[in-house]
Amino acid sequence: GGRPPPLLIIDFGTATTCDVVTSRGDYIGGTIAPGIKIANDVLSERCAKLPKVPLARARKAIGRTTVEAMRAGVYFGYAGLVDGTVERIKKEFGKNMRVIATGGLASLIAPATRTIQTVDRNLTLDGLRILYELNGEPGRQSRRS
Repeated sequence: GGRPPPLLIIDFGTATTCDVVTSRGDYIGGTIAPGIKIANDVLSERCAKLPKVPLARARKAIGRTTVEAMRAGVYFGYAGLVDGTVERIKKEFGKNMRVIATGGLASLIAPATRTIQTVDRNLTLDGLRILYELNGEPGRQSRRS
C-alpha cells in the first residue's frame, strides 16, 4: 500500500541528467551536466599531449601513468559529480528519495558512488513501451477510451 517514494533518476547518456519525480509521478525539475563520454573525449581532443583513453572503471584514485590518471579523474570525478548533485537535490527536496541510474554507462559509474541505489539500464525503453501501450497502436483504439 501507499504511494511509491519520490524518485531521483540519473540518466548517463550524451548528457548526465538528474530528474526529480514526486510520489504522485510529477516531474518537477532536475539538472543537466555534460555526459561522461563527452568529458572523456574532450580531454584528448582539447589537450594536445593527452592520449585518447577508453572509458573504464578505475582501480585507484591516484594514477601512476597518464592513462591511469585520466581514467581515475573521469571515473571518480563523475562519481563525485553524481554524489554531490544527489546530496544537494535530496537536501533541497526535503524528503527521502529512491535513486535510480539508467543509460548505457550507469553500470560503469554506479559502483563508485555512495548515492545510486539501483541501476536499470532499460528504464527509458520501458517507459516508451508503457506509453505505447497506453496510447495504443496507430489506427487502433486506445486502451483508455
